[in-house]
Amino acid sequence: MLYSRNMKSNHNIVILAVITVLCMNEVISSPPEDPVKCTSNNTNCTVTNSIGIFPDRTICQAGEVKYPTTEQELISIVATATKNNRKMKATTRYSHSIPKLACPDGEDGLLISTNNLNKVLRVDADAGTITVESGVTLRQIITEAAGAGLALPYTPYWWGITIGGLMATGAHGSTLWGKGSAVHEYVTEIRIVSPAGAEDGYAKVRLLTESDADDQHLNAARVSLGVLGVISQVTLKLEPMFKRSVTYLTKDDKDLGEELISFGREHEFADVTWYPSQKKAVYRVDDRVPLNTSGDGLYYFLPFRPTLSATLAVVRSTEELQEETGDANGKCLGAKLITATLAGTGYGLTNNGFFLGYPIVGFSNRMQSSGTCLDSMNDGLITACAWDSRIKGEFYHQTAFSVPLRVIKDFIKDVQSLVELEPNALCGLEINNGILMRYVTASSAYLGKTEEAVDFDITYYRSKDPLKPRLYEDIIEEIEQIGLFKYGGLPHWGKNRNVGFIGAINKYGNSDKFIKIKQEYDSRGLFSSEWTDQVLGIKKEGLSIVKEGCALEGLCICSEDSHCAPKKGYFCRPGRIYNQARVCTNRQDQSKDEL
Repeated sequence: MLYSRNMKSNHNIVILAVITVLCMNEVISSPPEDPVKCTSNNTNCTVTNSIGIFPDRTICQAGEVKYPTTEQELISIVATATKNNRKMKATTRYSHSIPKLACPDGEDGLLISTNNLNKVLRVDADAGTITVESGVTLRQIITEAAGAGLALPYTPYWWGITIGGLMATGAHGSTLWGKGSAVHEYVTEIRIVSPAGAEDGYAKVRLLTESDADDQHLNAARVSLGVLGVISQVTLKLEPMFKRSVTYLTKDDKDLGEELISFGREHEFADVTWYPSQKKAVYRVDDRVPLNTSGDGLYYFLPFRPTLSATLAVVRSTEELQEETGDANGKCLGAKLITATLAGTGYGLTNNGFFLGYPIVGFSNRMQSSGTCLDSMNDGLITACAWDSRIKGEFYHQTAFSVPLRVIKDFIKDVQSLVELEPNALCGLEINNGILMRYVTASSAYLGKTEEAVDFDITYYRSKDPLKPRLYEDIIEEIEQIGLFKYGGLPHWGKNRNVGFIGAINKYGNSDKFIKIKQEYDSRGLFSSEWTDQVLGIKKEGLSIVKEGCALEGLCICSEDSHCAPKKGYFCRPGRIYNQARVCTNRQDQSKDEL
């Protein structure tokens, strides 16, 4: 009885904490710190990502960091490093790529930060273009374009990413219309600085344009993983400013597989958020409307707003306790509260400062992307972005892959079958606002999407202890493997655990063309690393890090019990509905003989 009362108390704390997290309107926040830290004079450095840790939990070291402010300075830096045969990696202001894309090999590598390459160079209203340096953020692009009456129509929903980082990973919004939702499809010109021989001064600036008769270079650079050099400048094609009308509709998910296909074709900026354990989905009906349509809508997504650090600590501590005690019901209660609060507050949508119902109509620049937790005066970490590693806040895994539209019904059905077997299994995802599903189309980029697909973005609990299994570990692992391997899903290059990249390069029909351009631009592999060579299939071994507990962190797919947590009752077994999957489970209904 005492245990029951304590759990009820914890639920009440969660309710209070969640309401505080989702309803804060303050815009003062502590900005994220620079992901590059050095002991003295920009030497003896480390680099990390926005959550403060890479998937394999290793510390990435580098000998030095440079902060060029002009293209000429960038050329000089690359030339000097090339002459000295020094490994290099570009880094960005917020480092939002989860994998080790910014990590050079060894301890003497050079980090080239684009923090100070942050200028909007020109906006040409007549041509409908904007030219920016590679460290310019998405927020700057949207704002500067709007000032000239222009819009970049399809973008990620988080504006704290730079154009250089965005292009390295193929970041996107959501649409099946036109050229699709990937920002790199609207790039018309790139200036990139790469290594060269002595005859070219050890560095070369390449100008890549859409008008080139041979567009293979631009198609390689559109999604580059950072291995072709450092992007200096990017020119984007824009459209005249327009208004959008947004309405969120909540439905049960029984026909989700069928409706996903038609919904994306009917609505230009459509997306869907799925809550599988609640058996419901939220459809974003988002379309252009005439400019004279009334409304001054604004979309500041609630989870991207600044949050009290003390509140985040309570939420994290509660989830840790739920994991420790196996309190799946507590997670489901918290998930229902979060989804109800988000729905009741319009997910952060307002019209003239208030949310009184749908539709919300506003100019595209005010409706497409947000991230106000980056706004700042520094308040000493009283508030922060929820995932800031300096506080006890969110700590998570992120799995993201695109499943071809032609098999989407089957994938949805498989996930629903798993939920029927374990109704509470995915409440942990719903605490993180469920599964975001965005539409993508075939890309001209060699490492871009290969066909029309739905991108699944899944965020879930990660333990601070790498050897501690999660509640319903097996269900999430099976979904990951069903998406990636049964249905051939393509990974998001800027997200995912190591498992997401196993065999991935073989799914891209133009990968050999990309490798050829890479060899031409950087024959010595100075901008490559062991990690990128593994991902690109140049190095055949090492992507799976096989060791005790490796499957718990997505570093491997288990093939024996030691890859899970046998001392804690988690063993390697086949999947529940996808027999080829190998997952870590504490189920008692399967024997090792089934492997």
